[in-house]
Amino acid sequence: MEWRLISEQRLGGAAAMAFDEIAAETVASGGPATVRLYRWSPSTLTLGYGTEPDEIDWAFCDSEGIDVTRRPTGGGGIYHDHVGDVAYSIVAPAEPFPSDVTDCYRQLCEPVLSAFERIGVDVDFADAPRAAIHSPACYLRAMDPRHDLTGPDGRKIAGNAQYRTREAIVQHGSLTFSVDADRHLGCFADPPDAETFRERVGGVDEYADVERADFVAALEAELADWAGADPGSWSDDERRRCADRVEAKFGADAWVRERTT
Repeated sequence: MEWRLISEQRLGGAAAMAFDEIAAETVASGGPATVRLYRWSPSTLTLGYGTEPDEIDWAFCDSEGIDVTRRPTGGGGIYHDHVGDVAYSIVAPAEPFPSDVTDCYRQLCEPVLSAFERIGVDVDFADAPRAAIHSPACYLRAMDPRHDLTGPDGRKIAGNAQYRTREAIVQHGSLTFSVDADRHLGCFADPPDAETFRERVGGVDEYADVERADFVAALEAELADWAGADPGSWSDDERRRCADRVEAKFGADAWVRERTT
């Protein structure tokens, strides 16, 4: 299998989600599989596929310059800070990977766990389910040991999600480098207090004396090693299709606010 590594890009929320979809189409048509990193620019709130619009404080997002898009994966809304969040995607042919969801997460999260280990932070899958605190916010939903990762004190440090097409699998994840509880919760219409959020969620900078750039480099190296990926880039055709997909879907109110695209 041919793999390419696309190093961390600064992307608006709609483009970040569109590139996942485009990469799945590329691999389904016989092109390379992709591992990539991206940085949300500007900071972005992604809604889960089922998130209701009235759960969001749209005025806060607008006044704070927070982009809003919707993921094709489930879960609640996630605030992705342009500094505090590190995002990755793995897009590959579906056939070589386990059909069992838990087994597939275990395999695709291997390089993510290795990146945390490389910077000296003890991270693993949540050891048991935990009850939801605030369901509109993904990081405060019920903890799922299949795909939620926790730090050394048991707080959630990363969430991962998957979706499949007939021929491709897409896994993307949000890894918390630094927690901004007030800004995260401000995106929601009726949030709990910030201390409740901090009791559930931890960031890399609380567990290790490491720069964000070093964590990104560790994750990039582990993804490349795991996949055997060579440095690569998007083709001109993929970039054109991404721009079209942003306009038609991920940046359109019909998808973001109504989920009808």
